[in-house]
Amino acid sequence: MNINKNENSLKNNLYDANKITSKKIKLFNLKFIHKIFDSVNISLLILIFILSFLSFNSQRKWTSIYENLTKTKANNNNLIDYISKTEEFYINEIESLNTFKKTTPKDLIYLDKQITKNKGNDLNTKIKSIKDGLKDSKYQKGY
Repeated sequence: MNINKNENSLKNNLYDANKITSKKIKLFNLKFIHKIFDSVNISLLILIFILSFLSFNSQRKWTSIYENLTKTKANNNNLIDYISKTEEFYINEIESLNTFKKTTPKDLIYLDKQITKNKGNDLNTKIKSIKDGLKDSKYQKGY
């Protein structure tokens, strides 16, 4: 029976040793898995930070490009307005050339040029011009 006892005790010792080593292996595996997850999480955080900075940079560049495009659009609209006003002016000038009539000597009106000599004092000439204006209805009488 001694042999059986030794065999049982040997089996018990081996079973206990297997339990201890399996616990150590499980603990080691858990620590290893946690290290892997920690490194993955840290790398993901670093990747998120890098990509967010890149997106902020590209957004800043796009904003400056959009501002330049807006200014260019405003300038083009102003140029289009100026061009259309200039075209309208020249078209009116060209059309007005056809409406004007070439003059002939018969169309001219000649006015007599009155040369007035200053005789007497200025008060008499002013009074006379007022009387002439009233006669010609240049100056209205009454109300």
